Amino acid sequence: MIILAATPIGNLGDASGRLIEVLENAEVIAAEDTRTTQRLLRALEIENRPRLIALHDHNEKHKAAELAALAADEDIVVVSDAGMPAVSDPGYGLVAAAVDAGVTVTAIPGPSAVLTALAISGLPTDRFTFEGFLPRKPRERRAALGNLAAEPRTMLFFESPARLASSLADMGAAFGDDRRIAVCRELTKFYEEVRRGTASELAAWAEHGVKGEIVVVVEGAAPVAVSAEDAAAYVQALVDSGIRLKDACSEVAAATGLSSRDLYQQALAARQK
Repeated sequence: MIILAATPIGNLGDASGRLIEVLENAEVIAAEDTRTTQRLLRALEIENRPRLIALHDHNEKHKAAELAALAADEDIVVVSDAGMPAVSDPGYGLVAAAVDAGVTVTAIPGPSAVLTALAISGLPTDRFTFEGFLPRKPRERRAALGNLAAEPRTMLFFESPARLASSLADMGAAFGDDRRIAVCRELTKFYEEVRRGTASELAAWAEHGVKGEIVVVVEGAAPVAVSAEDAAAYVQALVDSGIRLKDACSEVAAATGLSSRDLYQQALAARQK
């Protein structure tokens, strides 16, 4: 069995009883950084000394099948340096290999920087998208943000302190400076901080230097006001490009605020004419 175990993102008090129990009894742990995991075991006063196997971005592709085969016979606990494995951390490749091999995969829920930032951001939480780290190169980063300019859901990004100011400036250029943004820093730690404002305001603040682990939460685009006729034409254009009618209606509804059901019924009626 593969056991994905969420570890604290900063505060050791967030280690669940289940996590501690599993680590105390684990025989094999696949860790993003074995040294970080050893420090965690010591900090949690866990005396168990399991076999530690490195599983990181550079070796997961080659290790996944081997570990999946091993998990067919014994439990493997998978941990990243912080938070839930496989979420912008190693683990997805191993889970995919385990699923293909018919090996059971389960998880021990726990701390998540993404969900914590979303919850405290003050921005809509009903629909959101996690975009991970933006590209490092400015041109690629601006292109990625440009593709998200019309995204109606709340967007979450990881970003490094060194690139935060420039990324915020690029967000202002791509999204407009009226979008609400929250920069969540050092979540669950002593110096936890949430800064809210526009892209330009936050970029000016970040220019003075920011430290720590950072999650940027950005308000989604406001629905675009379009006529029912234009929306129907948009739906048909998506269908003509190969998208299923139901999916096309959902996409147009998200972008315009119109009813997906009404768009679907309208499209069916148009086909019958």
